[in-house]
Amino acid sequence: MNVSSNYQENIQLIHSHLAIDKSFDIVERPFVVGGRNSVLYFLNGFIKDNIMEEILKSFFKITPETMNSYATINDFINNEVSHVSVKGETDLDKIVLALLTGQTIMFIEGYPAFVILDLRTYPGADSSKPEKEKTLRGGRDGFIEKLVFNCDFIRRRIRDPRLVMEIHQIGDVSKTDVCLAFIDGVADKKVHDLIVESLSKVDIKALTLGDRSLLDTMCTNNRFNPLPKVRYTERPDIAAAHIVEGKIIVIVDNSPNVMILPTGVFDFLQNVNDYYFPVFTGNYLRIIRNLVMISTILFTPIYLLFINGNIFFSSFFNFLKPQDYFPIPMLYQFILLEFAMDLLKLAGLNTPSPLGSTMSLIGGLILGEYTIKTGWFTNQAVLYMAVVTMGDFIQPSIEMNFAVKFARMILLVLSGFFGFWGFIGGIIFIFIIMASTKTIAGDKYFYPLVPFNWQKLKGVLFRTRISNDVQ
Repeated sequence: MNVSSNYQENIQLIHSHLAIDKSFDIVERPFVVGGRNSVLYFLNGFIKDNIMEEILKSFFKITPETMNSYATINDFINNEVSHVSVKGETDLDKIVLALLTGQTIMFIEGYPAFVILDLRTYPGADSSKPEKEKTLRGGRDGFIEKLVFNCDFIRRRIRDPRLVMEIHQIGDVSKTDVCLAFIDGVADKKVHDLIVESLSKVDIKALTLGDRSLLDTMCTNNRFNPLPKVRYTERPDIAAAHIVEGKIIVIVDNSPNVMILPTGVFDFLQNVNDYYFPVFTGNYLRIIRNLVMISTILFTPIYLLFINGNIFFSSFFNFLKPQDYFPIPMLYQFILLEFAMDLLKLAGLNTPSPLGSTMSLIGGLILGEYTIKTGWFTNQAVLYMAVVTMGDFIQPSIEMNFAVKFARMILLVLSGFFGFWGFIGGIIFIFIIMASTKTIAGDKYFYPLVPFNWQKLKGVLFRTRISNDVQ
């Protein structure tokens, strides 16, 4: 479809193909060139402001007589546009695509064409490398604290006219910008309306802690439930993939992480590395990671049942039992080690980077060795807790790591005091908590298992071909 020479008609065409009224980052700049109505469209964050200002200054000097002397848009470009990368275009689809790729489009009344100016600057140099979600393949860029640039990271990966960047302001004092990124017509409108309603009800002075402050005000009934209702990511490729799937991304200014909504338990089973390797390797990594996550919950409670004689194992496994007398019961050893591991994590977090290796040496070797020699802990307790702690780091979500840890501690306590039936009761209790938990959208936390949706469930349990995944 070609554009016309009428100013209002072309504006209506652009508005009908782009969500300009919904997206804050698509800028519409009307102005007058040589007595003719004109308009600029560009994506905020992609433009070199100094070059744009110089071009506009030169346009404002054009007189009506000079403007009328140019019969075609190419005559105007050849005589008045000094920028190197510029061309005229009549096809509406190509014009819209040029805008979505970060270029500037300009229309001047009287010419049946748009001027496309390549004034792009990419925010890649300002991006930060993801610290938590690392991968051997794929992009190295990560979200930063600037909301506009974070939107640009997503725009570079999704050039769909239906992509909406909807802006809201939260906080009576801070007036913090919060952006909802989604594809109109793909994202669930009910979920979008629920999120917007939740944002409108947020009563807070300032989002001093960024996305964490926002989540606390949105999920007021989640205080005693450690299960995460939001998945965080610091990678633009993960955020873009979830937008294409129909999720809604919440971007908070001054925060280098974005929130993915809605989120259920199966969303935490996926990892970016699964999709940067072949299908077989991706499935292997996913299965290993998920088995390890389940094992970290069950390993120490089952071992406790084993040494207490609550469950039967073949005599072949007797070498796993402590051979020496231990004054502190194994239950209390595991509980103390759980706290000790958290203490080491906190100490490492607050230790300056040059001293990090020293901290690891003191915590991992010296303290571990001498607590065994003094009789505080057995070799087996320290070894198995170290294995469990390593398993915790396989899951990139810190919130899910703590949920797994709390589930393990519940099973430890119940198994230690009530034996096998305490363990079974703990498993049932954990499943009841998960089954009664709902996402922010009001869906079941176990979806797509409950309610059952095999196509969705297959996509989260197994790494299938990209062409068959919604990526």
